[in-house]
Amino acid sequence: MTNEVTATRLFSSPDRGTRNDVVLHHDGGIITGISEGAAPEVAPRSLILPAFVNAHDHARPRASSFGAVGMPLESWILRTVVGTPVDPYFAAASALARAAQAGCAALMVHYTRPSGIMPLLDETRAIAWAAGDVGIRIGFAIAVRDQNPIVYGDGEPVLSALDSDDRKTIEKLFVRAPMSPKAYIELTDAIAAAIGGPMVDVQLGPAGVQWCSKPLLEAVADNSAQTGRRIHMHLLETIYQRAWADEHFPDGIVRYLRDIGFLSERLTLAHCIHARPDEIEMIAASGARIVTNFSSNLHLRSGLAPIAAAHACGCAIAVGVDGLALDEDDDVLREMRLVQMMHGGLGFQRTWTPHEFFALAIRNGRRVTGGPGTGELAVGAPADFVSIDLDRLEGDQILPADPLDLLFARGNASLVRDVVADGRTIVSNGRCVGVDLPAIEQELRGLYRASAATYAHVLRAWPRLSVSLQNWFETQLTCN
Repeated sequence: MTNEVTATRLFSSPDRGTRNDVVLHHDGGIITGISEGAAPEVAPRSLILPAFVNAHDHARPRASSFGAVGMPLESWILRTVVGTPVDPYFAAASALARAAQAGCAALMVHYTRPSGIMPLLDETRAIAWAAGDVGIRIGFAIAVRDQNPIVYGDGEPVLSALDSDDRKTIEKLFVRAPMSPKAYIELTDAIAAAIGGPMVDVQLGPAGVQWCSKPLLEAVADNSAQTGRRIHMHLLETIYQRAWADEHFPDGIVRYLRDIGFLSERLTLAHCIHARPDEIEMIAASGARIVTNFSSNLHLRSGLAPIAAAHACGCAIAVGVDGLALDEDDDVLREMRLVQMMHGGLGFQRTWTPHEFFALAIRNGRRVTGGPGTGELAVGAPADFVSIDLDRLEGDQILPADPLDLLFARGNASLVRDVVADGRTIVSNGRCVGVDLPAIEQELRGLYRASAATYAHVLRAWPRLSVSLQNWFETQLTCN
């Protein structure tokens, strides 16, 4: 059955520009035609764009709800244990529905904190079920780590600062027997067999070099080369990770990754805030992508990534929310605007135009998540698009302006009206169609409040643990 969507404006790519008074036809998840000359829309008027992509996320609850505010990543990771999913389906459905309502038809789930209440394979099925109910495309990777569970090195000085009961609490939560490289590859194969398909791209997901042994990184590189499976990993997010990498890889951490075959067009690296120019050049030469997460980096005091420099040397750039948008509202449009404003140029010199940046963020985001096509709206392309409320966007406009320029000047997720993914309307009039998001979030609040009491021992240990963590990182890893 052919579907028709009428729009006052439609932006497909920088080359094609913005077209006026169009009808977009789609059938079976594919765009079958875009015709001009439609009768002008009466209110509400709309602007159709390629659907947005959140290229790095974890499908988790809002961290500030659990008191994880204003601390660096190295403390934040331990503090957010109180936000461990209480119900994997509800937790994923909540995060994915918020992303959809913000205009995303695709999202990368780097799954860092399993619930522990069911077998991991069953948990991945619950997440895929949630994605299917929401209707969103996902890339999915279990984030694996097999070393440095507390700090980037010997955690004994941190643990010994705690009393015996608190130490047992922290060790029980974080110090566990790691999964072997072979077991991780087998688990990834099993996950791919269970949930992989046109809407779910299963990937390899080492958490980060400081958390992964050389045998694990090399096993991931080998498996990716053999199978063509994508890899998604954090890299050089903080000053402490930079110091650790320099200490343990004196010839260069990115050079090591290149030498073991880890760097390739199959690889996506999140953050890279503290990557050096020669490392950025190696990443670019390999065809790997960097996902920048602007607001997350601000929330966690991690720094500003060298995104303009990476783009200048040919590195593919995408944008992620990382579960920490500026207002913790999953607004990827605002994230794209922030990246464009911060890295888009200096004075009269431009890094890119807003049109170019938008197109590259969508194109590279789709590569990250395994979504088909480039995101361009054209005949034969996937029917993944978003409808923006043009009346609200242009509400107080006096002189003519390009609608995409206006969007990058003032747009946010509240302007998103409808979202179509694979030809299916997943958001209508700003609300997720496939799940009842308000009801799910109300249910989750009740479950999390009930579970908070089980973490009372963690909260009791936290003041001493946080001081001990700070002392360890400031003493053991100097940051030049």
